[in-house]
Amino acid sequence: MRQIIIFIALTLTSYVVSGQNSDYLFQIGKIDSLYSKALNENREFYVQLPETYHQNSLKKYPVLFVLDGDVLFPTVYAIHRDYNGGFMPEMIIVGISNSQNRTRDLTISKINEMQGRPFNEESGGAVHFLNYIKSDLIPYIENKYRASTYRSLIGHSHGGLFTIYTLLNAPELFANYISIDPSLYWDNQKLLTEAEIVFAKKRFTGKSLHLSLGGQLHPQDPNVTIDNVMEDTSEFTEFSRSNIQFRQILEETDHNMEYKWQFYPNDLHGTITNPAIKDGLLSLFTWYQMENTDKINNPETTVEELLEIISHRDNKLFEHFGYHVPPYPEYLLNMLGYMNMDMGMTKKSKMYFEQGIKYYPKSPNLYDSIADFYIAQNDIKNAINSLEKASKLSEDLYYENRLQELKQKLN
Repeated sequence: MRQIIIFIALTLTSYVVSGQNSDYLFQIGKIDSLYSKALNENREFYVQLPETYHQNSLKKYPVLFVLDGDVLFPTVYAIHRDYNGGFMPEMIIVGISNSQNRTRDLTISKINEMQGRPFNEESGGAVHFLNYIKSDLIPYIENKYRASTYRSLIGHSHGGLFTIYTLLNAPELFANYISIDPSLYWDNQKLLTEAEIVFAKKRFTGKSLHLSLGGQLHPQDPNVTIDNVMEDTSEFTEFSRSNIQFRQILEETDHNMEYKWQFYPNDLHGTITNPAIKDGLLSLFTWYQMENTDKINNPETTVEELLEIISHRDNKLFEHFGYHVPPYPEYLLNMLGYMNMDMGMTKKSKMYFEQGIKYYPKSPNLYDSIADFYIAQNDIKNAINSLEKASKLSEDLYYENRLQELKQKLN
């Protein structure tokens, strides 16, 4: 089936709009819930499925878990919407609600005072909240939705603290961690002490971390900068100094983890989430970005070179995901097949259609497309064979009608 022909670009975005009966332009994050045995309470969360979710009943998707989903979900959704395809994979987004008992669930130890003053909030429940994610939420998501085992976690502030806590205590749960302006000062930098011990003993091969720090290093003294903040010993800079100290631990230990530390001098604690989520996702998925687009677009590139490019990307994605996924979207391989057919490059055209069928063997559209190729080559026999396969794969009468029309012409 012919599609609009355009040159491949690095950004391949998709937009999801609400149904026609909706009063809103966009609807995102359908509410779901489950009873958590770990927490002994019902927990709500939000789920956004990829646009192609219902088009391919066999495909499984990576999952992006977002702490404070009540607040951060729209930002994560918008960034993923704009950058998925060329810069990061399509993912199921799960926004974990922390609107209630946030301090209890996201902090790593129980405290009664903070910086010399009484602290009366319930705290120290991270171990139970982590058990909820591990034993309740992840199995629920993987049983109900077509979720793969490739997962990422995003957290801000106390959520960022919990993100680092999860990395240290259950690194197997997630491949990627985005910790935004984390509260690493908590309980006299308790997590920093733990990090030094853990990083000295364990290796985190295959794990990635994006860690960020906001620009308000001292709330009362603008003269405190990133260059001199470590010289300040007041409680006002304990938050930022803890972050920098954690970065130093990362630099001084042999943890084998990919990480990036990023400072945002123009953002406050409340505004850093937008740029840090974008930069974090782009950083963690640098390996996913399409390469060799110049060669794909170049008519001089040979079929053999193109097959090597496709094979390389196939192997690279398997190396990171741990399971096989098609190296390119179905529509892109289909589009490249038509584009090269229109340019008279029959070998390349056939190759792209065949690669599409290789990676999407249940797609009637691709069999219909390669039938177009065979018809253009006056190879009616193979065109009929392809349309017969398309017809068997789909109940859409379009394929059967086209098959019968072609058979009549042959007779």
